[in-house]
Amino acid sequence: MLQRTFVMIKPDAIARSLMGEIVSRIEKKGLRISAMKMMQIPRSLAERHYAEHAGKRFYEPLLKYITSGPVVAMIVEGDDAVAAVRLLVGKTDPKEASPGTVRFDLAMQVGRNIIHASDKPETAEREIALFFKNDEIVK
Repeated sequence: MLQRTFVMIKPDAIARSLMGEIVSRIEKKGLRISAMKMMQIPRSLAERHYAEHAGKRFYEPLLKYITSGPVVAMIVEGDDAVAAVRLLVGKTDPKEASPGTVRFDLAMQVGRNIIHASDKPETAEREIALFFKNDEIVK
């Protein structure tokens, strides 16, 4: 089933010049990028994006981190894109991720795990709407 998902390359990956490697892995998997932009996330958007974590001990450090440098926001499309991207990215903790995943190969710690990918279709829809206007999406 053709599906859209949201992917964000985080500030630590941009600082380490890993954007091309990550985009290449997505494309080599057979997924299509239908929207992409580099941006500095304002705190207000970060708060909406991570709203489910409000009140948790890592919430404030997470907001500080995600707004600390540029990110690349993307809409990725393909067959079962949410699950496909989650498999490609790997578990949140790079130490628990499978060899060959983005996080296992390129990340070092949970707090700097270089990439975000929506965990389910409903989340993807919400996150896409936060970061992209309809006229920014290539059909």
